[in-house]
Amino acid sequence: MIRVVLLPKDISQPNFSIGIFTGTSPIDFGPPRNIKNPVLTAADVTDVPAVFIADPFMVKKGATWYMFSEVFNAKTLKGEIALAKSEDGFNWQYDQIVLAEPFHLSYPYVFEWMNDYYMIPESQAIGEVRLYKAHDFFTKWSFIKTLIAGKYDDSSIFYYNQKWWLFTAKGHDSLYLFFADDLMGPWMPHPRNPLVSGDPHFARPGGRVLVIDGKIIRFAQDDAPDYGLKVHAFEVTQLATESYEEKIIGESLLQPSGHGWNSTGMHHIDAHCIRENQWLACVDGWDRRVKVSERR
Repeated sequence: MIRVVLLPKDISQPNFSIGIFTGTSPIDFGPPRNIKNPVLTAADVTDVPAVFIADPFMVKKGATWYMFSEVFNAKTLKGEIALAKSEDGFNWQYDQIVLAEPFHLSYPYVFEWMNDYYMIPESQAIGEVRLYKAHDFFTKWSFIKTLIAGKYDDSSIFYYNQKWWLFTAKGHDSLYLFFADDLMGPWMPHPRNPLVSGDPHFARPGGRVLVIDGKIIRFAQDDAPDYGLKVHAFEVTQLATESYEEKIIGESLLQPSGHGWNSTGMHHIDAHCIRENQWLACVDGWDRRVKVSERR
């Protein structure tokens, strides 16, 4: 999700870290009282010199939660995908980098299908939307195929009405939709593309798409007037291969707190229903900007 332009000697980046929120519905979240956020910061990363940690996605397998996130490596000057684990969803232990490529990776959208686990990380740097498959309890990932060619950001996949759908962005202000009958494709562009154009407040995906009792909820990060300020929720009211409609749900779902680890902005959520009227979400936030050279 966080794309770095490597032009100046000292590049400045938001100081992202990861927190855990709870709620009573997929559009009502806040910090729980029983833990201290953030639960993961750059200081927890042990195997590479980290500038920040962001874009968390998690899955539960058995009794264990597995979280995947972007770690920006100050040595390689690119994002890499890291794994953390938790037995309760609240207390997290950083594990290791599990996916690194010669190009920048972020937004590790992980999902389960037919008892296998897949990931679509952002690989906009090489102009591909790529699919990876998990091995060895998520510590190894193999590249399966390129699903879509093009410089797209933060691809967010979901299954609905016997089809695969994928939201993705171009930059901060344009949202696109693709669909396929099979995960492996072929993937077709929606005729209404771009669904959102010229609007940095509501275009770019900001986390996992939810399908709940036939209702589809997509999250969008607000990137104006600065990057990664808030997260908004939308209900998709009409979805078919020839049509698309959505409506915003209330005010911003996530917003900066004004102090601490998420004082300046929040731009990501991955929400999971753990039991009736109880939801658990990993989120990220930032409090200031930091120069990469300061972490080398």
